[in-house]
Amino acid sequence: MVEVSDTALAPIGAVQRTLVGREATEPMRADIRLLGAILGDTVREQNGDEVFDLVERARVESFRVRRSEIDRADMARLFSGLDIHRAIPVIRAFSHFALLANVAEDIHRERRRAVHVAAGDPPQDSSLAATYAKLEAAELDSATVADALRGALVSPVITAHPTETRRRTVFVTQHRITELMRLHADGRTETADGRSIERELRRHVLTLWQTALIRLSRLKISDEIEVGLRYYPAALFEVIPQVNAEVRAALRARWPGTDLLSGPLLQPGSWIGGDRDGNPNVTADVVRLATGSAAFTALAHYLSELTHLEQELSMSARLVRVTDALAALADGCREQARADEPYRRALRVIRGRLTATTAHILDRRPQHGLDLGLAPYGTPAELRADLDTIDASLRSHGGALLADDRLALLREGVHAFGFHLCGLDLRQNSDVHEQVVAELLAWAGVHPDYGSLPEQERVALLAGELATRRPLVGERALGAPPACGGLSDLARGELGVVAAAAHAIRTYGPAAVPNYVISMCRSVSDVLEAAILLKEAGLLDVAGPQPHCPVAISPLFETIDDLHNGAATLHAMLELPLYRALVAARGDCQEVMLGYSDSNKDGGYLAANWAVYRAELALVEVARKAGIRLRLFHGRGGTVGRGGGPSYQAILAQPPGAVSGSLRLTEQGEVIAAKYAEPRTARRNLESLVAATLESTLLDVEGLGDAAEPAYALLDEVAALARRAYAELVHETPGFVEYFMASTPASEIGSLNIGSRPTSRKPTSSIADLRAIPWVLAWSQSRVMLPGWYGTGTAFERWIAAGPETQDERVRALHDLYRRWPFFRSVLSNMAQVLAKSDLGLAARYAELVDDESLRHRVFDKIVAEHQRTIAMHKLITGQGDLLADNPALARSVFNRFPYLEPLNHLQVELLRRYRCGDDDELVQRGILLTMNGLASALRNSG
Repeated sequence: MVEVSDTALAPIGAVQRTLVGREATEPMRADIRLLGAILGDTVREQNGDEVFDLVERARVESFRVRRSEIDRADMARLFSGLDIHRAIPVIRAFSHFALLANVAEDIHRERRRAVHVAAGDPPQDSSLAATYAKLEAAELDSATVADALRGALVSPVITAHPTETRRRTVFVTQHRITELMRLHADGRTETADGRSIERELRRHVLTLWQTALIRLSRLKISDEIEVGLRYYPAALFEVIPQVNAEVRAALRARWPGTDLLSGPLLQPGSWIGGDRDGNPNVTADVVRLATGSAAFTALAHYLSELTHLEQELSMSARLVRVTDALAALADGCREQARADEPYRRALRVIRGRLTATTAHILDRRPQHGLDLGLAPYGTPAELRADLDTIDASLRSHGGALLADDRLALLREGVHAFGFHLCGLDLRQNSDVHEQVVAELLAWAGVHPDYGSLPEQERVALLAGELATRRPLVGERALGAPPACGGLSDLARGELGVVAAAAHAIRTYGPAAVPNYVISMCRSVSDVLEAAILLKEAGLLDVAGPQPHCPVAISPLFETIDDLHNGAATLHAMLELPLYRALVAARGDCQEVMLGYSDSNKDGGYLAANWAVYRAELALVEVARKAGIRLRLFHGRGGTVGRGGGPSYQAILAQPPGAVSGSLRLTEQGEVIAAKYAEPRTARRNLESLVAATLESTLLDVEGLGDAAEPAYALLDEVAALARRAYAELVHETPGFVEYFMASTPASEIGSLNIGSRPTSRKPTSSIADLRAIPWVLAWSQSRVMLPGWYGTGTAFERWIAAGPETQDERVRALHDLYRRWPFFRSVLSNMAQVLAKSDLGLAARYAELVDDESLRHRVFDKIVAEHQRTIAMHKLITGQGDLLADNPALARSVFNRFPYLEPLNHLQVELLRRYRCGDDDELVQRGILLTMNGLASALRNSG
């Protein structure tokens, strides 16, 4: 046994709970009780009293643990040796409860917002209404706003995640339960068609209970593509056009005559099917599937909407006078039955042309097609032009109300989604590029050993190749096997991927594959190697009078050292005339991606966050001097350890100039469903992204003024101390890797068919080679949450004690930064969220999985000490005894439902122990996977 005090290591919510606002949260607790009771009744009815009694006993004991009435060991004994056939329904019960509790919390947030609105309170921060008020107060002139928002873009980029694997049935059923709970929250007892809400809830909970939460087979990329696309019909088709239209109208009303946001502001992206860094399953066929499926989703939506419009716009030419342009459009359909219905005929023409488009560019036909033998649309702009014709005609005879409804959303939708739906980024590791380009150069007789060249010679050679239009390889190299003089499988695979991207661009438009991201980018040659591959696919041409490449090349700086060197790399890129010309051809805009995950794994939470901030400052300065616009792409994961946390605060915490009207960020894991699964929450979250982008672009949000450099110098010192403290544990403690693999489900993440991507970039057990998602996910599952806080407490403690000033003076300096600096406040707030979700009492149970007692204590004792030290430093700097004083929503969550996670953790430990002792029962493996899924759903940002 690991001898730790359960009281000392109790959940933060048990120690720092507050009764403030208890009356306001009673409706949420009532909702949780209702859904929990329905689930309990379902478990009893479906699995009998024995299983129900075990679930209920586990629930009661969990709350006794929270109240420190029993020891955690007593809870663990409840499941020791439990028959797997009884364990599985217990795991499923608590996993389903996590889903239902998520619904109750979401409904409560909506309820509280409605209360604030009804009370006439000022708009809440992160809402567009609040942002507009701030912009008006700043009295900005039109020229400043127009320049700052030129080419503005807000792009959430959906990425695959191993624990976000919910079946479509589960997804849909959870949404229906949400709708029913909204009616219940409004005081209704029946649905609009007279059905009992409680009975409907019971029916849907029963459906959930009888539906498998996870698939039996390993998740394929095709499954991940389907999961990513489901958010469009669920919410994004409705919300993105609405927000784009409303923001454009609001800004133009405040700054008339500026033609602000002529393009769509919100434009979604995706990595699913294009991100092949460490994932050999992403092939040319997968790129074709991803881009083709996205296009199918967009065009199927347009056809469906056109069919609805055809039913709605029934106006008769005998009653209204349409424009000549509308009449001409309608003349393309000569159906006598609709002779006096010009709008219906015009819409049939549009639907006919769009049907022809689908036949021309898609591999399968969507519903609602209409074959009139018409020519297809060549571009989305042609489709928009016809829809604009209908819009103008409706407005000409007093039909603005009709034009501003479904038609307006469709017009905006075509503008934002085109024929491609969402831009698919390509991503590959620079090491792979080097290997492939070396092979191409050797095959073509350009250089026999490119890899041996120093950087300067590499750049010269690659620039020379890019300056010609001659390809390095032809069909013979691609067609012949390696033994017969052809290229290796690796090279053919990489060239096949970029060729598939070129096909998508030709077929669906240049926005189909907008970016090529280079992982572990460290030099100019890394950038030019990607350019060589794009040139081979016919996508890049800098030899002609007009340089051209529809795909932007985005270096990704990931490790802390790479972040430190990122500005120098960008400067060197822009100093190369050939590359600078390419940037000029793309409107003098260069994207740089910043990695939060690998930098955190490399140097710890505080060092990584500060390295990103410092990198942004330096990159902004390089871009300013070069006269280009810099767009930063933030590779944030769902969890704080991978850059997660509230998006609004995170964007406002960026340094000056880092958000110049443009923002791209990855959305990963359970947060995707939490943010975008249905229209209300999707709107709220997209509003938050847009609001923060506008404020960061147009207002001074850093707040440091002349004190910026001293603040930066202070953080330089603290971050260096944090990196050192983190390294002492992760990189220098003997046996740490063994401890990590034994005390978390890290190895099972790779072996139990979780996600399509291997857990490591290379077949090693090195922390450096382990992918960030399983690194963070494993620590989250074991409730240590180490990537979100470790090293920070020691860093502050050492810094406070080390200076020439008194310790009180140093504490006051930190307190002043916390008060004035959004970045510093965000870092500490996000860290506090992680600490509140951590539970070292449960982590101690996972530590018992480490057989080597000496190793167990060597590592876990350090973790415990640093955990306590970090909580103490947070309290000292912020002056807040409660970790969640600034996050009441999470405080409610921790207090009201985190005890329900307790059985999942204990059962996971029990099943991991059995699995590692050789119990190869399929149900044991399935049980482990179910606990992972349930905990991920409950924690909501676990990977």
